[in-house]
Amino acid sequence: MTQESPQTRDTILAGQVALITGGSRGIGLAVARRLGELGARLAICGRRAETLSQASQALSGEGISVLTVVADVTRAADVASMVQKVEAELGPIDILVNNAGMGIFGPFHDRSETEWDTVLNTNLKSVFLVSRAAVPAMIRRRRGRVVNISSLAGKNTFPGGVLYCASKWGLMGLTGCMAEELRTHGIRVSVICPGSVATDFSPLAGRNPAALLQADDVAHAVVAVVTEGPHSFISEVSLRPPQKS
Repeated sequence: MTQESPQTRDTILAGQVALITGGSRGIGLAVARRLGELGARLAICGRRAETLSQASQALSGEGISVLTVVADVTRAADVASMVQKVEAELGPIDILVNNAGMGIFGPFHDRSETEWDTVLNTNLKSVFLVSRAAVPAMIRRRRGRVVNISSLAGKNTFPGGVLYCASKWGLMGLTGCMAEELRTHGIRVSVICPGSVATDFSPLAGRNPAALLQADDVAHAVVAVVTEGPHSFISEVSLRPPQKS
């Protein structure tokens, strides 16, 4: 196998447009940084303009330009406007990373309908809405990458995880169906399933952050997926730390 030169590697995504949902912090920001370092034209979205501005400033300080879009990805109208804005300012989307997510934890019988809707809409419905908006242009061009950020909780259960696990198990099914439908159009759909990541998202009280996955670990997996060769695709990646914390 011919090894890529550093110069080739640094620009391997040059000219490609990448949209990362929930891209203003944590895993999403780490993914945006890595794709930007590889030459992608970046767009990130989030609900808070202030957080997006902070992310944009951080990336700009590293020489990475990014388009920020305030959007609630659980709302179809916001999603449609966001995709239109990205396509108008950057071009057709080549890489979509569905990263937006959240969790509410605790005994299932104490959870409310509102909490159920909040978690399922954020973690599952948003992937459907954003993918539905971005994929038609990929189909027309017969190329594209969709990477959904799930979790090991999409394949394993644990006490107190009913809402989160339900959303991530659903995401695994959604991803599998999307992959089968879209592969005939030249579009590769993959899912990444990390264990606990040291961000401000997870309930990690009492655990050593150094023994957990880092956001950059997930970003590394995304890069591996979107830079592989043209004759196969990595359909699923499970990420675990070397040792249990």
